[in-house]
Amino acid sequence: MLLQRCSKIQFVIVIIIFSMAVHFHIPVQASMYPLQTKYPDIMLYKGKTDKKVIALTFDDGPDQRFTPQVLEVLKKHNVKATFFLLGTRVHKYPEMVKRIDREGHIIGNHTYWHPDLTKTGKQNLAWEIEKNEKELKELTNNVTDLFRAPYGAMNEDLVEKLGEMGYRGIGWSIDSEDWKSLTPEKIKQNILNYVHPGAIILMHSAGHWSQDLSGTAEALDQIIPYLKKKGYEFVTVPELWS
Repeated sequence: MLLQRCSKIQFVIVIIIFSMAVHFHIPVQASMYPLQTKYPDIMLYKGKTDKKVIALTFDDGPDQRFTPQVLEVLKKHNVKATFFLLGTRVHKYPEMVKRIDREGHIIGNHTYWHPDLTKTGKQNLAWEIEKNEKELKELTNNVTDLFRAPYGAMNEDLVEKLGEMGYRGIGWSIDSEDWKSLTPEKIKQNILNYVHPGAIILMHSAGHWSQDLSGTAEALDQIIPYLKKKGYEFVTVPELWS
């Protein structure tokens, strides 16, 4: 009983530390991400490396407002990123999907309707992925095995289902919080204050019509050359994983 109680207490402590790290944007070791620790072949939140490599990731695209701005900045600095695309927008903006693919970026699956999967369950997870996968197959030559859950909301049942489907789940270790329509300076601070080797940075290339994401591309245009001067190399998620 005592051993069981201690084990439970240790688990609670880990969860509290992890929650605080996420809330305050404190970069933590990969071992502090419970799902990555338990399912290292399925989940990735932070690369296990001391090399100065970083993966830029963009959620919720594509659109015709902000996605082109992001793509232009990436092209300017010769950086490849990973885009987690939403099925409804893939259907609406097929030419933008083709452009992302044509310009050499990696495409990941971000569900079709953007639900909180921890509330809708693993059967809905399968439907969302397969629906979006069908849209992507019609537009790109490369079928993705990368998945990011809306809101980053995952649990063990969902991770195991993801693994059964042959997908790998991608989280993040730095949240730019650009979805809050922040200024370029604030977005830069949210990234540069917590940058670390093996980081996966969460940004957005589209959002709700009321969100102003113009700060994303502006911040990106300053962050990339700054971090390159600091010795960082920008890689895609598959490159970071390997």
